Amino acid sequence: MGQKANPIGQRLGIIRGWDSNWYAHKKDYAGKLIEDDKIRNYLNARINKGGIAKIVIERTLNKLIVTIHTSKPGIIIGKGGGEVDRIKEELKKLCGKEDVQINILEIRRPELDANIVADTIARQLENRINYKRAIKMSIASALRMGAEGIKVKVGGRLGGAEIARSEEIKQGRTPLHTLRMDIDYANVFALTVYGKIGIKVWICKGEVLGKRDLNPNVLAGGKNDGPDRPGGFDRRDDRGRGDDRRGRGGDDRRSGGNRGGQGGRR
Repeated sequence: MGQKANPIGQRLGIIRGWDSNWYAHKKDYAGKLIEDDKIRNYLNARINKGGIAKIVIERTLNKLIVTIHTSKPGIIIGKGGGEVDRIKEELKKLCGKEDVQINILEIRRPELDANIVADTIARQLENRINYKRAIKMSIASALRMGAEGIKVKVGGRLGGAEIARSEEIKQGRTPLHTLRMDIDYANVFALTVYGKIGIKVWICKGEVLGKRDLNPNVLAGGKNDGPDRPGGFDRRDDRGRGDDRRGRGGDDRRSGGNRGGQGGRR
């Protein structure tokens, strides 16, 4: 009855990996889980304009490895790497661990990452840009970069209206029940002067028909980010060629008509 499954959680272990990779005893599990949540909340608040897509946390026996996927690595690294060192020291205090390692991976195509797209829309709404314009710009840029489909839903006092409502704008296809379809999802909110506006973004990046490496750091680091993924087969090219074939077919029919006309004249 109206209960929806998160598209990311539904695909875990099938075409998507976990953002926290560690093993814990029953006694320590809750503490480590809360610590992961603290780390993510702290980094998202600390690096507010760093274009963070996701934070992957891995633990070994005495070591904590935090990988930050971002579209703006320069902001996080800082001048001469000073900012990263400060963040590392702050994480050591937060977790009470001596050995903390921070890795930064750059996202080559931020237009295809749901978190970054949703965050961009939220910042625009906070700057009082019209919500329809902000959404349509994001949809256009995602489709230009090769997304199969994108859906954006916003809810709240849109445009400062007295009565809250929700609106949805979509383009292309986003089949949520097809588990081999690589769908990225994000849910963020914009703090406007007239209240919170919730933003949900679904981005469909194509089908994955082969075996995929579930390590999230492999998928989003560099060349493997986006539609041209290892182990995946992208059928968008075939669809594109289909459109070309339809276009050529039309030309052939037109030329056939001309030939027929010439035959009649002869």
